[in-house]
Amino acid sequence: MMIQSLQWAASGTGFTFLMTTLGSAMVFLFRGRVNEKVQRIFLGFAAGVMIAASVWSLLIPAIDRAEEAGQVGWIPAAGGFLLGILFLLLMDQFLPHLHAGSREPEGVGTSWKRTTLLVMAVTLHNIPEGMAVGLSFALAAQEAGAGASLMAAFALAIGIGIQNFPEGAAISLPLRQEGMPAWKAFIRGSLSGIVEPIFGILVVLAAGGIEPMMPWLLSFAAGAMMYVVVEELIPEAHLGEHSNIGTMGVMAGFLIMMILDVALG
Repeated sequence: MMIQSLQWAASGTGFTFLMTTLGSAMVFLFRGRVNEKVQRIFLGFAAGVMIAASVWSLLIPAIDRAEEAGQVGWIPAAGGFLLGILFLLLMDQFLPHLHAGSREPEGVGTSWKRTTLLVMAVTLHNIPEGMAVGLSFALAAQEAGAGASLMAAFALAIGIGIQNFPEGAAISLPLRQEGMPAWKAFIRGSLSGIVEPIFGILVVLAAGGIEPMMPWLLSFAAGAMMYVVVEELIPEAHLGEHSNIGTMGVMAGFLIMMILDVALG
């Protein structure tokens, strides 16, 4: 069972990593930055996908799994959610990173180059995405007759993968603008997504070792993703004029992820 969980988690997070890599490859086709309006649409879309995924793919399964085990469903859901927020809050405070368009880096002081700090900003919010996809596939592997759960995990991987494609381009293209060679910008952009399979597999190992912790881990990933949405994606999607473009991106992402999860789940 553990081997199957790991195999499925590796496949799901491997797909999302591949999408980041394909997006990063856009640096070989284009030299300029991503248009600001397009960037806001992509940021909003990513936020919408992550909001819907947090509810349908993580919190609802966490509550259902806890109730099946005879627990009060909202306790692990709320507790794990808060722990996920705290985890990302601490990462945000201590890990040096720089958001695109910002001048001042966040986190502890460091001598890292600006390009490295830009990569770290994207890497930071890829962590909960990897955890979410890995846990969804682990949950499917643990359940008998896991057809519905497996399709829901596929839906989550597809949704995260779709928003990872423009995300990969959004990091490699600015790195190219910073003067980095195209091949190096591609590698940096691609590697920003490597944390997804790493954390996806790590969290599956934790869930397999302490199976009653699955509801807590699912809601932990939801809390971490929602922190990223509120702290980073939505504010950046609404910078500048005509913020309704970012809003429409959020709505589109939410709608597509909801349809994927309900239709395939």
